[in-house]
Amino acid sequence: MKTRVGFGFDVHRLVEGRDLWLGGIRIEHTLGLLGHSDADVLIHALCDALLGAANMRDIGFHFPDTAGEYKDIDSKILLRKTVALIRDKGYSIGNADITVCAERPKLNPHIPAMQKCLAECMAIDPDDISIKATTTERLGFTGREEGISAYAVVLIEK
Repeated sequence: MKTRVGFGFDVHRLVEGRDLWLGGIRIEHTLGLLGHSDADVLIHALCDALLGAANMRDIGFHFPDTAGEYKDIDSKILLRKTVALIRDKGYSIGNADITVCAERPKLNPHIPAMQKCLAECMAIDPDDISIKATTTERLGFTGREEGISAYAVVLIEK
């Protein structure tokens, strides 16, 4: 058996007039994330980790923000396509460990729903998806509530 690890990172700016999507679920907040798609920073970091582990480049390579077909797309669709890409290459997902950095809103109450949503998209057990939320203690762009960032590590096996 071949085991590989992948790491992903993403960041999006917070703006008025957009819905906030994280981990595939809509979260009530006064600001949303700006991006070509729905800007789900958590899913984008997860896709990058999966693609990196399989040595398949990154999310921008497969789903470029210059392509009209991805304008305002639901990132869950991108995650399902990413999982299909790595499965076509013979890999299965072992687990994912994800950290989201945001001052507001409080994300801990939403983590079980995110795990359930991601598990359904990836066809794995929710117990194989760890999601943690943290702040940056009001430091940097995250601390100033200018954006949200996410980090993901995954284990895949062939």
